[in-house]
Amino acid sequence: MSKFIYIYNGPATPMDEFTKEQSAKEMASWGAWMGKVGTAMVDGGAPFGARTAICDDGSSVATGDLQGYTVVEAANLDAAKALAQGHPFLSEGKGRFSLEIFELVDMGT
Repeated sequence: MSKFIYIYNGPATPMDEFTKEQSAKEMASWGAWMGKVGTAMVDGGAPFGARTAICDDGSSVATGDLQGYTVVEAANLDAAKALAQGHPFLSEGKGRFSLEIFELVDMGT
């Protein structure tokens, strides 16, 4: 089994801007998806907060729409992709949100 990180990308509304009802609905959707993933969930992750970006020449650049992460365990990339089915971050259906999946390579430490 390998570990895979999901990186959430898109123009998400910050949680502190949700109404109590919106927040409850979002948390219920995420809870249902996490329950479906079950023991494959290694790290439920977290949303990203304050951010900045620095170039290799020391200058600052605009940051992107990276919103957070989750780590799952799966047999391979296809299995990790299958675990993302029904993910609430992908529920809008307009192509504005994506979930990038990367295998975390064991460095032998």
